[in-house]
Amino acid sequence: MTVQKKLIAGNWKMNMLHMDAAALAREVVAGADKAPCDLLLCPPSTLISWVAETASGSVVAVGGQDCHEADSGAYTGDVSATMVRDAGASHVILGHSERRHGLGETDERVRAKTEAAHGAGLVAIVCIGETEEQRDAGETLNVLSSQLDGSLPTGDNGFAVNGKDTVIAYEPVWAIGTGRTPTVDEVQAAHGHIRAHLTASLGEQAEDIRILYGGSMKPENAADLLAIENVDGGLIGGASLSADSFLAIADAAPA
Repeated sequence: MTVQKKLIAGNWKMNMLHMDAAALAREVVAGADKAPCDLLLCPPSTLISWVAETASGSVVAVGGQDCHEADSGAYTGDVSATMVRDAGASHVILGHSERRHGLGETDERVRAKTEAAHGAGLVAIVCIGETEEQRDAGETLNVLSSQLDGSLPTGDNGFAVNGKDTVIAYEPVWAIGTGRTPTVDEVQAAHGHIRAHLTASLGEQAEDIRILYGGSMKPENAADLLAIENVDGGLIGGASLSADSFLAIADAAPA
């Protein structure tokens, strides 16, 4: 097992134009050396190359927010994994709840995109999580298992993923952008279940796969969330649009 630093990833979603994005990236880069964790910025596809240029030579990595499963073709408006990589990214977010529930993305499509990301040399951040209705019905753990099984590439002996090419992000849908967060016990139960499900397929190698928590993580609650067993970092939405807030979350990560 390789002990990895926590990963704090900022998902800028559909925000920022060039000048503001460059300024935010510069601020993050300026404070990055003091962070006790790995840092990742995921801007819109139009800004990947600008942010990658700003972060070049620093410890800050850059990712995309989605990719198409095909390498090229008649897919107006989409970008392929190889394009994301060519723009300067090393990671890509896949299966975010805003795409699963807002755009109807299925587990099968997320799996195809994950395979494309791996083929392009990108680290896939595969998002999973339950809706409020599913949690209230007591279905959370079953939903997480089903999404892992459907969204991760498989081989002859189980999941065909490892700690170098895949990160899992647990994002309870009802907590994203709402200001609500699960209790410590609820987060611990979800992350422990994800780890156990990965271990059942991968054995000890599952310990190398980082599991991020996403869903209204902010400076005020980051230390408590990042101290939970099997929480290996955070996928940060709104708080990543401020360098001060993003770096404060990073500073809360245990070294």
